[in-house]
Parts: sequence; C-alpha cells; structure tokens
Amino acid sequence: MRTDKRRCMSSYLMFRAVVDDGIRFDDRISPVLADTGFERRSVRNSEDLKNSLKESVERAAEGGDAALALSGGIDSAILARFMPEGSVAYTFRCVVPGVQVTDETAIASKIAEKCKLKHKIVEIRWEDVLSSLPVLFSNKGAPFHSIESQIYKAGCICRDDGFSRLIFGENADIIYGGMDGLLKKDWLFGEYVDRYSQILPYKVLRDPEMVLEPFRRHCRDGYVDSYAFTNDIFRREAIGTYTNACRSAGVEFSGPFSETRLDSPIDLERIRGGDTKYLVREVFSGLYPGFEMPPKIPMPRPTAEWLRNWSGPARSEFIPRCHEGMSGDQKWLLFCLEKFLDYTDGL
Repeated sequence: MRTDKRRCMSSYLMFRAVVDDGIRFDDRISPVLADTGFERRSVRNSEDLKNSLKESVERAAEGGDAALALSGGIDSAILARFMPEGSVAYTFRCVVPGVQVTDETAIASKIAEKCKLKHKIVEIRWEDVLSSLPVLFSNKGAPFHSIESQIYKAGCICRDDGFSRLIFGENADIIYGGMDGLLKKDWLFGEYVDRYSQILPYKVLRDPEMVLEPFRRHCRDGYVDSYAFTNDIFRREAIGTYTNACRSAGVEFSGPFSETRLDSPIDLERIRGGDTKYLVREVFSGLYPGFEMPPKIPMPRPTAEWLRNWSGPARSEFIPRCHEGMSGDQKWLLFCLEKFLDYTDGL
C-alpha cells in the first residue's frame, strides 16, 4: 500500500472518504474501504421492492437479535412495518444546550406506536462526538462523516441492550432517486465537480490535489451521469460510514435497501417533475394508507451549532482562516481531518 497523505486529504475533503484503493494517509494506519461487491436483489417495481425489504428485515430480525434505527422519514418507517411486534426502535436526537435543533422523535414515535415497537431515544451531545474520535479513527484508518459518531453511540447502546445487529434505511435515496438535487439536470463535468465536491481542496489546503478520476469514470460526451456516479462513489462512502460506526460499536450493520438494485432505468423525468424516490413512496403509501408522508430530511447533525465558535484548523497543511464562511458540515470535514492528522502524529 502506498502512502500519499496529499491525495488522501484532498479525497476526503471532496468525497468524505478515501476513494482510491491502495493508498493511505500514514505508514502506520491504512483506510478500511467498504465492501460493495455483495449480492443484491433485482427490483423492477414497488412490489419487488416491498417483498425484498420484507425478506431482509425478517431475516435480520430473526431470533429477536436485531433492533431498528428509526428516523422520521419514510425509509425506516417502511422497515418498521416488517419488524416483529415488541422490537426495539432507536431514534437519534442531537442535543445542543440552549438551541432548538431538528428533532425527529415525535414523528418516529408515531411510527413506532403504529407498528407496536418499543421506542427509545438516543441523545447525542458534542461530548459524545469528541469521545468517539479515537475508536472511529482507529477502525476506519481515516477521518469520517459527521454522522458516524451518532451511529456509533446508538450501536453501543444497541449492543449493551443485548442486540448484535442494527437495521438502517440507508441507501434508499441513492438507489431509488432520492438525491433530487444531484439528479435535477444533466451536469457538465466541471459544474458537477463543483456541485458534488464537499470542499474543493485548493480552497483550504496549502498543497491540494484535485481528485477527478471518480468523475471521469462516469463522464460521457462532457456530461457526468449523476445517477451512476452516486451509485458508485456515494454508495461506497455511505456504506462505509455505517459499517465502520457499527463495527466500532461491536454490532452488525443491516441495510435492507442496500441489498437491492434497481433493475430498470431510473425515471429522471419523473424525479425532475417532483416525484422523487417514487418506488419507495409507493411502498410507503401501501403500508401506511392515509398516513401523511413525512418530509425528507438528512440525518440531523447540528455541526453548525457545535462548531460555531471553532477557530479553524491551525496545522500547517491548511490555509489560515480557510473555514470562514463555510457551512457546519464543511467545518466538520476540516475539524475531523485536522483531528485525524493529530491522531496519526501520536501513533
């Protein structure tokens, strides 16, 4: 394995992950990349999807050895319908003293009650994030996504409650057209690089590198196939986020949506017309007739509030004050990368 700190830093800032096999930040620690080569069931319509999800959940929950991560969205709500009555469902709630942040627990509680599940709230504080850094760095061999600390804490509670498996609705957006912002148009190569990259490395690093091969892999006639790109690069990053956090907590990640593949062309016209994730919505409507469809939001993470007073990275690899004007999620990438570099210095 080749050590290339410059490329690894730039890759993480652009993709939230090291996208190259065979490179590492440091001679003493190597990234653990997600395995996405597992067998997946083909799905052509909403009935196929429902049947596949039902089978996956029933298999994962067999013997009462699994719990569900229940958000306020439709993906995990669908999975809740297939959990045995009396199963445990965990909902994450981030806590920032004196600040009202996104809270999915009320909607999740309604879903849990309807499905006769035991509902438990997992509160995540900034102190939990900081305490999780060493174990997540060690197991991943790289800096990580801001949601991994939440998943890790929930996984630890799940393990302590006697479960060995935690079920998530992850990958539904990627596979079934929920990434409407990325699918809304045909993107020219350059504009898609700017749109998808979390942080362009030359804006924050003294010695940056533009990691463009992942985009070129899905570029035809000057345009990037965003659906193919997200189902390759984004899917691997997302699965790596969940598997690392769960593995670090000592539980197995189960992702029923991730075990499926869309075996028909994605209907971009339908998505661009506002009918995003149409097969998933059809499944939800069939399982919850008359139930108001919850709004689509990403997993809540109050990075802006947690890093509001952060003074920015101080290491020599970074441009001074490069964090100014950035979003909370972007600040997290800088913060986490600097903490990881500090961590490797201490190995």
